[in-house]
Amino acid sequence: MPIVAPYAQNPLIDGRQSDRAMMVRRGVQRLLADLRYASLPELALASGRRADIVALTSGGEFWIVEIKTSVQDFRVDRKWPDYRLHCDRLFFATHPGVPIDIFPEECGLILSDGFGAHLLREAPEHKLSGATRKAMTLKFARAAAGRLLMAEWATGNSFPAEDAE
Repeated sequence: MPIVAPYAQNPLIDGRQSDRAMMVRRGVQRLLADLRYASLPELALASGRRADIVALTSGGEFWIVEIKTSVQDFRVDRKWPDYRLHCDRLFFATHPGVPIDIFPEECGLILSDGFGAHLLREAPEHKLSGATRKAMTLKFARAAAGRLLMAEWATGNSFPAEDAE
């Protein structure tokens, strides 16, 4: 293994999330995969915010899922309303140790145990404008392609042999 590498050792983990947040994320992503939705964690948005999970549904909707691991985590975070500018539906996700009555009714709610998750409350729809949808689609696609390339570099499978014939 080289001492200096152009990529992170594991491009899927950036070290900012707690073990509990990663557990919630894992369950939510399994739910989204079961629904056949594509999802990306930690996606930077045009507003400068970073969404915990952005999902692209089979119908072309964007969902943002904001992960909260404690009552205190929810109370100190007042940036979540900004996420509505970047999605058709906004959800909170948490685990069974957090009381669900703290989350606002105007957002969807997902409960995760790390092995899976349940959609407890559907989020109301607030459609994105065409221009914002296009920008989000491009941001999502470019981030996904970039992460795939980083994962390939991390495994050493980045480029096929030119003379493979």
